[in-house]
Amino acid sequence: MPATTTDRPSPGRTPAALAWGAAVAHPFLLLMALRAGPYRSTELRFFLTSVTVGLTLPLARRNPPAALGLLLASLFAAATTRPEAALLYLPVLAADAVVGVIAATRPLRVLLPAALAALLVQIAAATYTTSGQDVFVSTITALALALLTAALLGRSVSERRSHTAQLRAATTAEAVAAERLRIARELHDVVAHSIGVIAIQAGVGRRVIETQPAEARNALATIETTSRETLAGLRRTLGALRGAADDGRPAPRDPAPGLADLERLTASTADAGVRVELRRLGDPDTALPPEVDLAAYRIVQESLTNVVRHAATPTCRVTVERRTDTLLVEIADDGRGTPGADPAGGYGLVGMRERAELLGGSLSAGPRPGGGFHVTAVLPLPAGAPREGTPTA
Repeated sequence: MPATTTDRPSPGRTPAALAWGAAVAHPFLLLMALRAGPYRSTELRFFLTSVTVGLTLPLARRNPPAALGLLLASLFAAATTRPEAALLYLPVLAADAVVGVIAATRPLRVLLPAALAALLVQIAAATYTTSGQDVFVSTITALALALLTAALLGRSVSERRSHTAQLRAATTAEAVAAERLRIARELHDVVAHSIGVIAIQAGVGRRVIETQPAEARNALATIETTSRETLAGLRRTLGALRGAADDGRPAPRDPAPGLADLERLTASTADAGVRVELRRLGDPDTALPPEVDLAAYRIVQESLTNVVRHAATPTCRVTVERRTDTLLVEIADDGRGTPGADPAGGYGLVGMRERAELLGGSLSAGPRPGGGFHVTAVLPLPAGAPREGTPTA
């Protein structure tokens, strides 16, 4: 026997139906409220009027133009019974409030007809509840000012929301652009050095494979090791971006490289044919902030990559000096310079300069007067950086 299903109203339909039902009943209940109570008590009628006006609030949130139409219809119908003017203050204020909601949530093409209709109905209602030309003119003026105030307040809210949305969109776009630059820098720094080493070792192996097989095997071993390290770095970077590896396992938690890895970096640079003289000055036991540690390592890595690729020199010098409030990183060589390495151009130099400036530091790069190339980075350090092994709060 096939299963049967019964149509049930969706959760959103029931509140909407109740809101419409209460709002449609509002004009009739308002007329009854104006005639209610023993001796037509003003206090009781004012209370009942307040209750009936409250019936339109749910619809005013869902459909302000429709709620305004019902409020205006009930206001005019109530005015034709010539009640006390005070009893119509609340319906008038409710209509003005709905106009303010329309101004805050609807475009001008909806606001202007709604405000004009509200003003005309209120003026028509005033003809039944006022006497004398002076009173009528002052009443119309007060109605127009109250309606204008509500509309302006609504437009102010609308413009504030629009401005906030624009700021949020601009902030999001800036964040996306900054993240793209960060990814580009990280991928460039991860790949560029390793590719330079691989290219040089492949050339060496090709030239000596027949005459010096042992040297060719060493070159291939270096290529293999460098390739594995590069692949691990790429996996770490992509895993951090995705949050998890493609096979569903947690993203790699390998620590980011830092100045503690400079020996390994200089060893791979030596395999590429450039011997690095590494000097560490200052207090070696002082821990560095992770972002400074990573930036300094990447600056040294990119500088050594440029030396391997372009300097045509067998040696270079790397100096890392830990000062009181700054970290100084210097890379110098005596080669022929870096062709096209204008400090304003080149992805590597741009990336190094961006890393330094993001930390509030500076980087200078250019040819040395006596020949060669020189890179100097000054990275600020927070005051009182903790020492390794020192407990922190």
